[in-house]
Amino acid sequence: MSMEKVFKLTDPYGSAPARPPFTQSVSTAEPWGRASAVEDVTLGELLDRTVKAYPQQDAMVFPETGYRRTWLQLGGDVELLARALMAIGIQKGEKIALLSTNEPDWVVMMFAAAKIGAVLLPLNINFREYEFEQALTQSEAETVFVMERYRDTDFLAIAAKYIPELATSPKGQLKSKLFPKLRRIVSLGTHARRGMYTIAEVRRHAAATTWAEYGRRQSECKPTDVVNMQYTSGTTGFPKGAMLTHRNIINDSHWIGACMSITHADRMCIPVPLFHCFGCVLGIVVATVFGAAMVMLRKFDPVEVMSAIEKERCTSLYGVPTMYISILDHPLFPKFDFSSIRTGVMSGAPCPLVRMEQTIEKMGMKEICVPYGLTEAGPVMTMTRGWEKSVQKRCDTVGLALPGIEVAVIDPATGDLAPLGAVGELCCRGYNTMQGYYAMPDDTAATIDENGFLHSGDLGRMDADGYFYFTGRLKDIIIRGGENISAAEVEQFLAGMPEIADVKVVGVPSKKYGEQPGAFIILREGCEIAEAEVADFCRNRIAWFKIPKYIKFVKEFPLTASGKVQKYRLRELAHSLWPDA
Repeated sequence: MSMEKVFKLTDPYGSAPARPPFTQSVSTAEPWGRASAVEDVTLGELLDRTVKAYPQQDAMVFPETGYRRTWLQLGGDVELLARALMAIGIQKGEKIALLSTNEPDWVVMMFAAAKIGAVLLPLNINFREYEFEQALTQSEAETVFVMERYRDTDFLAIAAKYIPELATSPKGQLKSKLFPKLRRIVSLGTHARRGMYTIAEVRRHAAATTWAEYGRRQSECKPTDVVNMQYTSGTTGFPKGAMLTHRNIINDSHWIGACMSITHADRMCIPVPLFHCFGCVLGIVVATVFGAAMVMLRKFDPVEVMSAIEKERCTSLYGVPTMYISILDHPLFPKFDFSSIRTGVMSGAPCPLVRMEQTIEKMGMKEICVPYGLTEAGPVMTMTRGWEKSVQKRCDTVGLALPGIEVAVIDPATGDLAPLGAVGELCCRGYNTMQGYYAMPDDTAATIDENGFLHSGDLGRMDADGYFYFTGRLKDIIIRGGENISAAEVEQFLAGMPEIADVKVVGVPSKKYGEQPGAFIILREGCEIAEAEVADFCRNRIAWFKIPKYIKFVKEFPLTASGKVQKYRLRELAHSLWPDA
């Protein structure tokens, strides 16, 4: 599609010079004025700059354990691990898969990998055997850092099951039949396992890398290099690896923080998972850009969050609407002091107006912001501003375009710009757009068009003031409490159950979570199973939040004249079957 075709329409948004025909651009009314040039630094250089500027200020705090590090101390921890990673053979461009809850080592690893030009591959801690195998196969990761256990899952046992060669391979010299690129596995625990390093053993190798070698490696790192590969739910099976560069996440983080008026005096409470962009970009990178303190929690717990806010005098809080609701409704809520908090981020799902009002008034978060985007967009393309006075704008819209990012509403049927106020696909281009999907050129080309616009798969519109509204989805994604679920992935997995002939998964509206997955199943002839058996088939094999909450056995699916399944009719049926979900 040519530029002329995409922008052939008469300017539907008016002719004001501050607003090009395809975007809401930066207004001089905003505190930063016109957008500045893109900053070209690496994540390692960014950390060095922050360490130099705020050496003795808190960088990272885990209130539950008393762990506390200044920026200077964090910088030292990163230098040690980075040199150790080089010493065990990790090369520039290699991928380091990381499967862990929020821990100090998670943050250190993110920067250490960036320092030596490696690519961090965060894995969802809720992954189970099927997803673990799929992720390592598709990503071709050379190194895996993995925690020993999480809840009822023994990750080291899963590794041993899929990689029996660990029993006979020297550490760091793994040769796996199933994962031919994999060379080393590191346990984040304290117990040594055959064929695996422990994280402590890895650190002891640091001295083998000279400072000169380390300096040369850092000098080879460029802002346009891929630094983070995030697996994001796709519409055609297992999630894809979105490759994000230093430039993508640093510049996006700068403007995310600017919308919140973040400075080095802020203390950001981060109870969201670091394996999502919400945690590692909006959390870690935003804090590093501005020198703010990261107050981390291993997992979300309303009492622990309230305690952290009070004890650490947090000024900012991150969460999805269900997290804020659980805090507001907790019987101990009146016992805690929220006087320090002013801003934060609410993301992942729409928030009811009354709940946003309670968050602002009862928690004092008068500058709370709502972002919109997707992992492939670094991850934010639009965001409300902390100084926005209208609660209605905070709830009904997803804000204005971030400075330097062009946001377009494009008619998915024609490829033309949608008229002002009309619904179309939300698309963007700018410094935030991912480099592409790893080893998936066709999927990349289908997502980033010839004009460089990233297609979100979401529907929305723009009003005359430049505010964007999310109205629905083109892509087959279910969003449950902030977790993106690929319907196609769950369908593909369930198709492996011997009794199932065909299955379609849709989102069922949920008052608490936004959506829950529901499955419509056609059984093979002569087979009979109960709903509980479907859940049992899924348990411990796919992430718990992907397991269908609702199941309906049917004889057939509604079809179009050409034989295509009409999923919108299944969604309508789901709504009528489970109206109080």
